[in-house]
Amino acid sequence: MRQFVVVGHDVPTDPNAISLSDIPGAGRLDLLCRCVSTGVFLSHGIREESQVHLVCADELTVTFDAATLRNLHPDERNVAARVRDALAARENAIGHMPADVSPGVELRRMGLEATLERLADDGTLFQLHEAGDPLVDAEPPADPVFVLSDHHDFSEAESRLLAAACDRRLRVGPERLHADHTVSVVHNWLDTDGYTAY
Repeated sequence: MRQFVVVGHDVPTDPNAISLSDIPGAGRLDLLCRCVSTGVFLSHGIREESQVHLVCADELTVTFDAATLRNLHPDERNVAARVRDALAARENAIGHMPADVSPGVELRRMGLEATLERLADDGTLFQLHEAGDPLVDAEPPADPVFVLSDHHDFSEAESRLLAAACDRRLRVGPERLHADHTVSVVHNWLDTDGYTAY
């Protein structure tokens, strides 16, 4: 299993604040939607061993589980509609128990810290950051959980949390990439066993 945690700093938690006619205007939800598409889809297929967790405003986490997803298409509008549906189901999320939104989509009342604590048992946590060690110098782990930020840098509090929670900080290359492009590079690194098998 490979997992991606994407921190959405400005994404509204009120579903009524998300317009499918202006997805970027909803705290750059468009970027998070592209991370979901890149994280779970292949060309004409799906990555069944992949999950993407969108942490919205450090309050709610929407999880897309590729193994059980149904009727999700890779375009931003379709993914944004599913995120909006998830946020609308927040009353059904009790404590840390998730609300089932649709097949393969869940909402939890968890911010970044609680999400990382929950996922720490599932695999090895890595922060993706431009100041990290080069990806090529690391060994691809069996069950990685990669944490990355949206169009904002991690806050000081988030950086402290990640420094304590993550096993290592990695960078995907010499240039700053969009978050969804970073997910694609990481997938390729894992698919090729660290760029050694094609």
